[in-house]
Amino acid sequence: MSFLCAADPAGYDRFHYRALTTLATMLLVAACTQHDDMQGARAEPAPAAPLSVTVKRVERQSVPLVLEAVGQAEGSREVEIRPRVAGILEKRLYSEGAKVKAGQTLFTIERAPFELAVAQAKATLSQEHARQELAQREAERLRSLADTKAISRREYDQAVSTLKESAAAIEGAQAKLAEAQLNLSYTNLKAPIGGITSRAVRSEGSLLAANTDLLTTITQVDPVWVRFSVAESDFDRIRRDAASTQVSISESNGSAQAQDGRLNFTGSAVDPKLGTVQLRAEFPNADLTWLPGQFVRVRIVAGTQDAFLVPQSAVVQTEQSHFVWLVGSDGKAMQRQVQTANWLGSDWIVTAGLSPGDIVIVDSLMKLKPGTSVTPRTGDAAKQVDASPAQPAPR
Repeated sequence: MSFLCAADPAGYDRFHYRALTTLATMLLVAACTQHDDMQGARAEPAPAAPLSVTVKRVERQSVPLVLEAVGQAEGSREVEIRPRVAGILEKRLYSEGAKVKAGQTLFTIERAPFELAVAQAKATLSQEHARQELAQREAERLRSLADTKAISRREYDQAVSTLKESAAAIEGAQAKLAEAQLNLSYTNLKAPIGGITSRAVRSEGSLLAANTDLLTTITQVDPVWVRFSVAESDFDRIRRDAASTQVSISESNGSAQAQDGRLNFTGSAVDPKLGTVQLRAEFPNADLTWLPGQFVRVRIVAGTQDAFLVPQSAVVQTEQSHFVWLVGSDGKAMQRQVQTANWLGSDWIVTAGLSPGDIVIVDSLMKLKPGTSVTPRTGDAAKQVDASPAQPAPR
């Protein structure tokens, strides 16, 4: 080195420059390698802890075959009140919309003309009785004369015929009297059935035509009838066991409002446009809970079926389908599409898509995605569930 510097100073400078350049390059490569190692360590995330979820192991069981429909209440009997005789409407004796009993007087029509007709019919009957007595005495007198041949037989026969005509006239007068008395009774318009009255259509002082003018209507609502329709396929199930079919009215939240209904009519034809069959159920309604025209939710229990019960919170509904989250054999969440029927209490009735022993995730559904590691637990957080797959039931 000393010789090179002494002999050639420029050569020394070139050697020194190359040495410094090589050293700088080595330092730069080492620094970049260390930086890349640190970045790689930062980019590699730590494995996430499994998500703790509540689960339920489902088994196939016998559950009620439940059908639901929207029905409309109607009165079990409905009667129109119309006058049976013509006259002036005198009084209304009930409160509009009130409950009335069978036989209760609702309206009265002016009685005077009909009372006069009764009196006249009685007078006519009395006249006929007097004529009959006279004809009877005349026939008896002529009979003795005819026996002695003091008069001709023809005169006696005429007297007997007059007596018979008098008896017929009495019967006619009696019928006229009965008719007059009946018309008089029609001036009191009574309720033929018990029920709820509607508003009065005609007011006092109106001239009524017989059998024409509507005064009011009475609807019997205890019991009340509920008319509804079911699909043709569901009707086949009901028809097989109609005698034991249970019908109830349920609230909007699914709880039973009335459970003592019975089918009292099943249609004999299928609606060709809708493919449904009409049915009707009868319910006691002493408290007037349901009024004619009211829409109600009808629940029909027609036998049993084999299905799974899954909590409502575990079933996710979309526009196209229903699905649940399951715990797979690898301890990870997976989706499964299912077919549902109706609710039974707080559970969905699942008819297809599940197998006996499947572990259904009940909560934390918003945090799940396919492949999420989960730690299953039952309602008691301390109890873990074995996520190993159950053996499928023989089909």
